[in-house]
Order: sequence, then C-alpha cells, then structure tokens
Amino acid sequence: MSSPAAIRPDAEAAPSPDPRRWIVLAILSGSLLLISMDTTILNVAFPSLVSDLQPGSVEQLWIIDVYALALSGLLVTAGALGDRFGRKRMLLTGFAVFALASLLAVFATEAWHVIGARALLGVGGAAIMPSTLSILRHVFTDAKERAFAYAVWAAVFGGGMALGPVVGGLLVEDFGWQSAFLLNLPVAALVIALGAWFLPESHAPRSGRWDWWGVGQSVVGMLALAGGIKQLGKSGFADPLPWALLVLAAVALTVFVRRQLRLESPLLQVRLFTNRSFSIAAVSIFLGMVGMGAVLFLVTQWFQYGQGYTPLEAGVRLLPASLGLVVTSMVTPALMQRFPIRHVLGLGLLVMTAGLALPWTVQQFAPIGYPAVAVALAVLGMGVGVATTVASVTLMAATPAHEVGGAAAVEETCYELGAALGVALLGSLATALYRANLPALSLDGATAETVRGSVGEAAHVAQGLGGEAGRSLLETVSAAYTTAITPAFLIGALLTLGAAVIAWVWVPRDLRPTENAH
Repeated sequence: MSSPAAIRPDAEAAPSPDPRRWIVLAILSGSLLLISMDTTILNVAFPSLVSDLQPGSVEQLWIIDVYALALSGLLVTAGALGDRFGRKRMLLTGFAVFALASLLAVFATEAWHVIGARALLGVGGAAIMPSTLSILRHVFTDAKERAFAYAVWAAVFGGGMALGPVVGGLLVEDFGWQSAFLLNLPVAALVIALGAWFLPESHAPRSGRWDWWGVGQSVVGMLALAGGIKQLGKSGFADPLPWALLVLAAVALTVFVRRQLRLESPLLQVRLFTNRSFSIAAVSIFLGMVGMGAVLFLVTQWFQYGQGYTPLEAGVRLLPASLGLVVTSMVTPALMQRFPIRHVLGLGLLVMTAGLALPWTVQQFAPIGYPAVAVALAVLGMGVGVATTVASVTLMAATPAHEVGGAAAVEETCYELGAALGVALLGSLATALYRANLPALSLDGATAETVRGSVGEAAHVAQGLGGEAGRSLLETVSAAYTTAITPAFLIGALLTLGAAVIAWVWVPRDLRPTENAH
C-alpha cells in the first residue's frame, strides 16, 4: 500500500467559508442524532413491543435486525447517488422516507408491519448518513474548522447510540413502545423544513452511466455480510446458515471490487484503501465499534435482566459512556494540532483497551457491581471519543473531494458492521460462557433448556415462577451472566490493543490531516 507522509491538498485554492456553515452543522447534528439513537432505542422498547404484538421468535429477530441490514446494504449505493444527484436532495428524501416509516410503525398492529417499517427506516437512514459527512466536507473549507465539525459528527453519532436507551426508556415507560417511533416525526419535519432553507446543494459530477450491476453486487454482498454476522450471533458457530451468508458476501464483494477497479467512474473508489492512512482509520473505527457495540448490548442486558433495572434506569446507567465520548470528542481536534496523529489515535485506542479490560480485572479480586461498570463505561467512552474522532478526520482528509460520498459510506459501514460484529462475536462468547457457568438446575428438561438459552429467557422463566423459586433462579442466572460478560469484554480489549499497535507502527510519523486536508 502507498504510505504518504502527509495528505496532499487539492490543487485549487480553498473557497471562502460558507456563512451558513455553523447552522448547517447544527441541522446535520440533529439529523445524525436521530439516526444514531434509532440503532439502540429499540433495545429498551422491545420488551413492551413483544408483549403487545406477540411476534414469534423469527419475527422478533427480523424486527431487531432488518434496520441495520437495510442500512448496511444501501450505504455504498446511497453515497454514490448523493454524489451524482445531489447530497441535499438525498438527505431530504431520506428524511421523508424516515418520517413515513416512523408513521407506519406507530400505527402497526401486526409484527410484519413493524418489520416493514423498520426496513424503510433503514432505507431512509442509508440516504441520510453519507449525505451528512459529504455536506460537512463541502461547507467547511478551513481545515481546522472541518476537523472540529468532524469531531462534533463523531460525538453526536457515538453519543446518540448511548443516549438511545435513555430516551427510549423515558418514553416507553409512560407512553408505550410506539413513542420510540413517534419521536422521529417532529424531528424529521423540522430537519426537512430547515434543511430545505439552509443546506447548500453539492454534487460530484461523474461521467458514464449508472452502474446497476455494481449496485446489485454491493447490495447483495453487504446484506449477506451483515446478515451473516448477525446470524452468527443468534445461532452460533455450528449453524451452517451464517457461514453460507458470509461465503456469499465474500463472492459478491470480491466481484464488486474487481468490477470497480476496471471502471472509469466506479460506484465506490476502492483504491482509497491503498492509502495507508485511510485504511488504518477505517480499521480503527471498525474495531472501536466492535468493543462499543458489544458493551452497550451486553451491559444493557445485564442491567435489565441481571440487576432488575427498569428500561429507564438501565438507560440512565449507560450515560457515563456517552458523556465520556462527547467530552473527549470535543477536545481531540486540539490534541491533533499539538501531537502527531499516530500518538493521539494510539492513545484513544489504549484508553478503550483499559475501559474494556477493567471489569474483568476488577472481577478477579471482588464481585463486580455498578460502580466498577460505570467507571469502565466512562473510560471506554473517552477512548472511543478520541479514537473515532481522529479516525474520522483522517479518513475524510485522505479522500479526494469528488470521492467524499464513497468515503462517508465506508466510514458509516465501519460503524454499523463493527457494532454488529461486536454483538455477534462477543455476544456469542458471553452466551456460551453464561451456559457454562450455570449450575445444575432443579427444573424440568424443557424449562431448563429455555433458561440456558439466554439470560433474557431465564428472566422470563423466573418471573413466571414467582416467589422464592423465581428469586433464587434469577440470582443464579444473574451470577452466571455477570461472570460471563467480563471475559467477552477482555477479548474486545485485545482487539483494540492490536489496533493501537497497528496505528503506532503504520500511521506515518508526520501525518497531520488537520493541516493538509483536501
């Protein structure tokens, strides 16, 4: 791979700053906050939804997964469409779809209604997300201001993922699961109204015909990849289905990449990955989200099922992660001005490693409780804030202006697939350890097997038993699950430690993207 010591600026002089740029940043931040919250808000609304609509086990999986599947599958296509037909037009269209899908979900009376609405939400989200970064790149022409705007973007995205359960818990407890979707309507309407007035239109003119074959290959490949990762987390490594999906993904994406390399005007400029800075930034975001996604999922489960917290109480207890992330995201641009990029990125990844390893370390000496988890969440959030901000700035700075839509799609795919892989791999490990830690249960065969299936199923069984038997069972499964999740976090820590080593060794010593951005 090429390893430029610095990111080369565009040949043309930077245009004068757009006077609307801070208003644009506020509008796009509101847009992104809504989309990122929607990835996690259903975690706390889901039990209420299941109780009301009574979906089957397969329908439940589709309700949870279809949003991320649609979003991941369409990001590359949506980024290219925005470059060709207009990023503002793409973003506003995405919000119209998002509002329609939310309205359909609010009035859903059957499980398949919610599945369809969630799929449409994913389509809308895919149209919105690449457009936010592309528009930021267009309106912020000063490198330092652009770095700050990207820091806000990273803070809003990560903070929204952690804030989703808080807002969801607050709404669901008083207004039911529909309120998690109803929230989208006024925000979407406001963004459409303000966006139509303030957002500038921008394009990246491309010659040649629209690559329909490439669209099909990328959609099939990304859907199979996301589906395979998620199915791996649901059914485990012995099930052939996830492996078949991953093989399909490998074939489709290999064909897609080879085709893109031959085209003069590709759907995605895959040669971006030959830039060492771009590739390392993408890997850093991906591995950061593996740890963050797994922790948010497993800790939310632990709060609600292992500790007996309500959805709102569970969401509030996740706040240290979002607060740490937001604070460090805001100070990271200043760190990037004073210190080499590889030092700042490596530091962020090492802080993440510490946050992920802390619960396992504490558990070796004493039973783990919320104080230790809260500190771990805060440290993890701080590390994620530093690492993803540096990576976002570096990735976008390493991208030519006319390829920004594709780079934005790559970045957001790293966020989505990283979080999904964290839940799949580390969640599967935690489930296997939970089963191994369970003692012999004085229950009939079918009930005992249900309890061994997951901590959520075990909590429902305990609730059905009631009385002393129910309390005893809940204490048993809670202890088993508590012991199970910390080794999973430790594996995540090893991944981020590896990423820190890669950043230290491979990021060019004198790389300063805030000074040399396009």
